[in-house]
Amino acid sequence: MVTRVLFICLGNICRSPIAEGVFRALIQERGIDDQFVVDSAGTAGYHVGEGPDERAVRALKGRKVDISDLRARQLQSSDFDEFDYILVADRQNLKDVQTLAGDNCHAEVRLFLSYDPESKVDEIPDPYYGGSEGFETVIDLCKAASEKFLQHIQNPAK
Repeated sequence: MVTRVLFICLGNICRSPIAEGVFRALIQERGIDDQFVVDSAGTAGYHVGEGPDERAVRALKGRKVDISDLRARQLQSSDFDEFDYILVADRQNLKDVQTLAGDNCHAEVRLFLSYDPESKVDEIPDPYYGGSEGFETVIDLCKAASEKFLQHIQNPAK
């Protein structure tokens, strides 16, 4: 069985492509990437077709993760049927996703960091207007949440 995971932020050039890249790297490292379809999207169409922010690409490249081939896209109504999990960066985007999803959503829609009860924050901060350290923080948050999310999928009773 294939598990389909979609990461969401506002513009799909910083947080959600970082989360996608970090999660892909984790499942590749574990040799289970054939069990997943992983994607990312934004609630807004500001950057459709653009690559990830260069600072995100550089920060992940420093950790041996390449997201340079990703392209921004906007969340579509079909995503609610095609994905099992829609993991959102922050509360405002969560609210927007839930509004778009309506009552007939197949996917489990949650804040991504909600899978990591040890996290000191529940929203992934947007690093767009800050310096490179913000991107490192986002990567660290996504790494921890990815581990916990994978544990949740593999052992749902725990």
